[in-house]
Amino acid sequence: MTSISKLALSAAVAISPLASAQEKKPGNPVFEGWYADPEGIVFGNEYWIFPTFSAAYEQQLHFDAFSSPDLKKWTKHEKILDTGDIKWAKRAMWAPSIIEKDRKYYFFFAANDIQNDEQEGGIGVAVANKPQGPYKDLIGKPLIDKFHHGAQPIDGFVFKDDDGSHYFIYGGWRHCNIAKLKDDFTGFIPFENGETFKSITPKGYVEGPFVFKKNGKYYFMWSEGGWTGPDYKVAYAISDTLLGPHERIGVVLEQDDKIARGAGHHSVIHNKKDDSWYIVYHRRPINVTARDHRETCIEKMEFDEKGLIKPVKMTIEGVPANPLR
Repeated sequence: MTSISKLALSAAVAISPLASAQEKKPGNPVFEGWYADPEGIVFGNEYWIFPTFSAAYEQQLHFDAFSSPDLKKWTKHEKILDTGDIKWAKRAMWAPSIIEKDRKYYFFFAANDIQNDEQEGGIGVAVANKPQGPYKDLIGKPLIDKFHHGAQPIDGFVFKDDDGSHYFIYGGWRHCNIAKLKDDFTGFIPFENGETFKSITPKGYVEGPFVFKKNGKYYFMWSEGGWTGPDYKVAYAISDTLLGPHERIGVVLEQDDKIARGAGHHSVIHNKKDDSWYIVYHRRPINVTARDHRETCIEKMEFDEKGLIKPVKMTIEGVPANPLR
């Protein structure tokens, strides 16, 4: 063997541990770029995440989406919706929620960060034939454009109950409302008492509501603390009815000084095939202080024998691959 061949072999041996390490790269964040407020969901044989493009409000003018067959390999779908599609949206497009109904996909989102009822903006809804769009404005104006019970019209979540009814849960500024959606999602159906927007704010609530149902119980989750600070975290309640009362049980996810801060504004993915549960959330890397530098991550979410959610441990590793097929 020539000296050159020996040198090449030595070099190959020297870099092989590095190559192995790269092959086993950590799983969090799940995709590159600054993204926040992730809405995770399963459509067919694919996992989907619809996040906020995390930037200055004047740059938050579009949404990207990400799909995966196994929670490990993610495909980016760029600009599935932007201000060109929504004429009344000018800035601060964030906090999406999506649901499929009758083979169409309805995409709810906040825009403009309105501070009072005189400003244009609020929560809108767009529709498409595929999860990745293209989306078009469903009604040509915001679905919710006013403050009700003190709730800023942001951070919406659409929930389908067992009877097929759809409800919209939303609200910032420490107030949370619920409303029953019309079948075509163009407006709302008043409750029996004539009220359209009902306050269901639990103790500690700040923003980012999410609801799922398990074993006949409604799990109502939300974010607490300040979204730019280290105290941002996820708490929850369990109720017998969707309308509550929602009595706070405790914290599910919070910062880890060794990994990241500002962990919150989450969603939950349920793989019905093997009954596995995942929490999808954003966090700010430990040495990053920029307000909008947030990354999207996934952790396993588990329950104890009483049905309570176990505290979620923040990780760099993320979750193992779990194909839906």
